[in-house]
Amino acid sequence: MNVTIRYAAGSDIGCSRENNEDSGYAGARLIAVADGMGGYAGGEVASSTVIGSLRSLDADAQPDDLVESLGRAVAEANEKLRIVREERPDLSRMGTTLTAMLWSGTRVALAHIGDSRGYLLREGELFQITQDHTMDQLLNAEAGEGQVPDPAEASRLSHVLYRVLDGREDREPDLRLREARLGDRYLLCSDGLSGPVDAQTIYEVLSAEAEPSWAIQRLIQLARDGGGPDNITAVIADVVEADHAPDPGAPVTVGAAAQA
Repeated sequence: MNVTIRYAAGSDIGCSRENNEDSGYAGARLIAVADGMGGYAGGEVASSTVIGSLRSLDADAQPDDLVESLGRAVAEANEKLRIVREERPDLSRMGTTLTAMLWSGTRVALAHIGDSRGYLLREGELFQITQDHTMDQLLNAEAGEGQVPDPAEASRLSHVLYRVLDGREDREPDLRLREARLGDRYLLCSDGLSGPVDAQTIYEVLSAEAEPSWAIQRLIQLARDGGGPDNITAVIADVVEADHAPDPGAPVTVGAAAQA
């Protein structure tokens, strides 16, 4: 079956930030979210640099080379961050998360580093398809090996990242190939959404709103209603039949990358 994706993207500064350090992208073959960090300006530069670098992937890709292509592109984006850091010492603390999907028909490569998230709504069930690279998750892994983490310590470390893209060596994302199905709905989002809005509410919105753009608007508003403590960015891709899909239009870039 010939399939394609119907997509939308949105970003909001939130209720507590003075600038938007998130970046997002949605196109016919690539969707991505990056959540920058590193102080004023640093996060904006990091996320927009990575998204700007990855945008070249939004073209025809060979199905047998999806994971390799995406992995190389992430490495190249990280190298660009290294160059920026060398040219601008004031940005030495910058870094960014990245969650990205590269499509070719029903085959899709997923790259993930940091604590932005990927979700899949399939046949009435919501799945988180990424694992947060936070210190509390490491503690939970240790708990599975018989070491019980202290709850207060786990809470303190819940936003401390141990893997990000920051221009340094050995910044390897999780990479894998997935098989999409007709009717799948994918959501990529920064923790400005997944923090204030719980998984049950995300499920309800993704299930209720037929149009990707409407779902994004509702999710962003819910995050703001929940305090909006961080920037909020979301990208949605629906897997639909290509023969009956409307023209998706031009790719969409949001957040800091849209201003770069």
